[in-house]
Amino acid sequence: MTESENIFLFVPNIIDAVDGHAARYFNQGTKFGAMLDQLTDRVGTMCLLATLCIFYPSYSFWFQLSMAIDISCHWIYLHTTVLQGKTSHKFIDMSGNPIMRVYYTNRTVLFIMCAGNEAFYAALYLLHFTEGPILIGISLFRLVMYLSAPIAFIKTGISLLHGYTSCINLSIIDLKERQEHSKVN
Repeated sequence: MTESENIFLFVPNIIDAVDGHAARYFNQGTKFGAMLDQLTDRVGTMCLLATLCIFYPSYSFWFQLSMAIDISCHWIYLHTTVLQGKTSHKFIDMSGNPIMRVYYTNRTVLFIMCAGNEAFYAALYLLHFTEGPILIGISLFRLVMYLSAPIAFIKTGISLLHGYTSCINLSIIDLKERQEHSKVN
C-alpha cells in the first residue's frame, strides 16, 4: 500500500471523532447526520478489516466474522431506533439494558470502546509493515495491539448486545402493530 492509501484508512476516524462533537456543540445534529455517522463508521472499519484479511489470510475468518457482527448488529440497532421514533441511536431507554445505558450515556466509556477497537485493528495494520519503535523491550505497535485487544473483544460483545436488544425491541414493535391491526379488523 502507498502512504496515501495508509492515510485513507486512518483520517476518517479522526474526522469522525471531531464531527459529532462539532454537531452537538453547534446544535446541528440531524437524523441524516446520525445515519451518515453510522454508515461511515461501518464502511471505514470494513475497509480496514478487508485489508487485514489480505495481510493475515489465516485470520480472515475472524476478520470476516467481525465484519458480519459489526454490520448486522449496528444495522438492526439503528433501524430499530428509527422504527421506535428515536432521533438518535444514542438515545436509549434508561430502564433498558444497563450495559447499553453506560455505553451510550458515558462519553468516556464510548470513546474508549470505539478508540480501543480501532486501535486494535490499526495496530494489526501497522504491524504488517513494521514493529515500530521499541519501548521497554516491546514494540509500540505490538503493545498497542495487546492493550487494545480486550477492548476490541468487549466492543464485539457490545455489538452482539446491540443486535440482541434490537431483535427484542423489533419483536415488541411487531407485536404492538399486530395487536393494533387486529383491533381495527
